[in-house]
Parts: sequence; structure tokens; C-alpha cells
Amino acid sequence: MALPIVASRLQIVALDVVMAQSVYANSRDVDNERFLPDEVFESINDARERIGALVANYGRKDKPLVFAVTLIGKNEQIGHLQAIPGENGWEVGYHIAKAHTGKGYATEALEAFLAPAMAYLGLSKINGVCHVDNIASRRVMEKCGFILGFIGMGCMHGVQQPLSRYSFEAKSPT
Repeated sequence: MALPIVASRLQIVALDVVMAQSVYANSRDVDNERFLPDEVFESINDARERIGALVANYGRKDKPLVFAVTLIGKNEQIGHLQAIPGENGWEVGYHIAKAHTGKGYATEALEAFLAPAMAYLGLSKINGVCHVDNIASRRVMEKCGFILGFIGMGCMHGVQQPLSRYSFEAKSPT
């Protein structure tokens, strides 16, 4: 996938092990620990190792693709975006560090990411799943044009929990 993907205030770039400190710190914020427990790192070295494994997936279309979200002009990693193969097709995921939430960055990043990620993966549809109580994530998907298809119990992060499942279909050229 061609990077960087540039939006008005941020850009989506390849992960790099030099981001280990910020990736570790962002993984430890309250919302990440609550909603994405499998993305919480025990140490900076743990984050560095995971980044290395994720970077090894670049260029593949059968493994999770995870990218950093950075502020333009600040070279500051404030979160991540991902496309991952799931049970019902590919899913998007995202997290913006608590210090940067409420500013529209998740919506801006996801909007910028959808078309290039779907084109790269050859998808006409992509899914989004979050805990039913993750109102911020649900709002982001809805603002980006995702359609709610299911609310109920399901497995996420290896645990049965109340979920909201969304889908997004690429607009066909007219």
C-alpha cells in the first residue's frame, strides 16, 4: 500500500521500531486497556518486538496490516489504524491516544484509510467491530459511513462480550 496517506491534519505511515516508546505509552491508556486488551504492552521492549512482527507483514495481503497515525509537522505517533483478516472478512481497527481524543482524529484517519486499504486488499466491503459500550468508536464508524448490522453477544479478543458489528461498502464508480 502506498504510504504515507495524508489527510488534513495527520498522516498514516509505516510503523517503525523508533516509535516503540509512544506505541507502549498509547497502549497503556484507559480506553485501550478496556476495549483492546490484546493491544496493551508490558514494556517498551514488548512494543518494539510487536512492531517488528507487524512490519514484517507489510507487502502481504493475508496478515494484519497495522500503520501509525502521526500529526503532520510534528512526527508524533498518536495512534494506529489496522486492517485485519477476521471471521467474516477483513476488519478495520483504530485507536487514538487519550491525550488526542475528542479532536476528530480517528474519523479523519479512518476516512483517509478506507479507500487505499480496500483498493490494496481488493475489497468492496470491510467490517468494523467494537464493544457495544465503546460509543466513541461506534460514532467514528457511523461518521465514516459504516452501517450497523448487529448488536449482541459475540467473541472479540477471545472473550464473549456485547458487540456492535458494522460494515462499509465501497461506492461503485458512476
